[in-house]
Amino acid sequence: MVTLTRTISTLVIFTISALVSQGCHQQIAQAPPEISIYFAQLFTSGTDGYDTYRIPALLTTNRGTLLAFCEGRKSGQGDSGNIDLILKRSYDCGRTWTAQQIVWDDADNTCGNPCPVQDRQTGDIILLMTWNHGDDRESEIKKNTGEDTRHVYVTRSTDDGKTWSQPQRITDSVKKPEWRWYATGPGIGIQLKTPPYTGRLVIPCDHSIVAENDPDGYNSHVIISDDNGRTWRIGGAITPKVNECQIVELTDGTLLINMRNYDRSKNTRAIATSSDGGETFSAVSHDPALVEPICQAAFIRYSLESINGKNRLLFSNPAQPDSGNRKQMTVRLSLDEGKTWPVSRVLYAGPSAYSSLAILPNNDIACLYEAGEKSPYETITFASFTLGWLAAGK
Repeated sequence: MVTLTRTISTLVIFTISALVSQGCHQQIAQAPPEISIYFAQLFTSGTDGYDTYRIPALLTTNRGTLLAFCEGRKSGQGDSGNIDLILKRSYDCGRTWTAQQIVWDDADNTCGNPCPVQDRQTGDIILLMTWNHGDDRESEIKKNTGEDTRHVYVTRSTDDGKTWSQPQRITDSVKKPEWRWYATGPGIGIQLKTPPYTGRLVIPCDHSIVAENDPDGYNSHVIISDDNGRTWRIGGAITPKVNECQIVELTDGTLLINMRNYDRSKNTRAIATSSDGGETFSAVSHDPALVEPICQAAFIRYSLESINGKNRLLFSNPAQPDSGNRKQMTVRLSLDEGKTWPVSRVLYAGPSAYSSLAILPNNDIACLYEAGEKSPYETITFASFTLGWLAAGK
């Protein structure tokens, strides 16, 4: 049983043991319901056979199950080596969790970059992932000097994450021959709701091409399925100097993609839009409100005016502009489809890095994020909080 030791704002310290019996629709007893918040250290580095846990992805299913994915790294903190794709499930909005399960383990090789999406028509959870030879580092893959390259895989669950199909390689359908590095997500994919693309699955990804105008060689792109995730193809690509990304469908059907930015003349997030369901994207621009230290971020829709009274988007990242200095995990709220971000609140002020957002069945917000006392990679922590708690940071 893990005891939490951080105090947030004026809230008291919580322990998991005091809360495990509460249901999803109950609020935290120690704070008014409209400003409640809850924390749990979900994955702790150095436990359960893994040196480090990284790369969180969080999905709430149609049945209300919460799926928390990450990479379990056996060899150390690095991005290569013996890495398994790990999952925990919760049926009560994150108060209690199942035992850790392995979704994908390929001996000493690297299995990771979880990016799940649920198909509304079938109910299946579709998980996009990447693989590389355990001895190959990113720099070698970018130079095409490794044992192999990065490959793309997909697996599927028909029982809300309890079991998963054998991973299927789809590299030839979603990766061009000249692309070298490749990553799905990390984070979540989306399913479009606006005609004529209703039902289309869109997975945000990135890849590298060594180019004169971009020495890092990073680009973003999406992959698309129009048959419930059975087959996949490449959609639009965005360049230059962008990388890990997340995507939201706006109320008019436009897709807004939010990307990790390597253009350090601007220390803010990069964005682009698509008006054709992800087939093509606009030129890159930058959002001055969303500062970043070159890091992954989370980006989702909270509500629609037609259903919930207001259009709301959520964003989270370590909101700090110095390159390489990842700290101050911050959640932001937009009320105008991402044009401005007038509401923000620091979730954790210390070292923090990657994150993933989800909406719980009781309409609370959940954030699964990397955090620690001395390093961002000591834990993957789960937090849930009300919209009122976030709005109090206006």
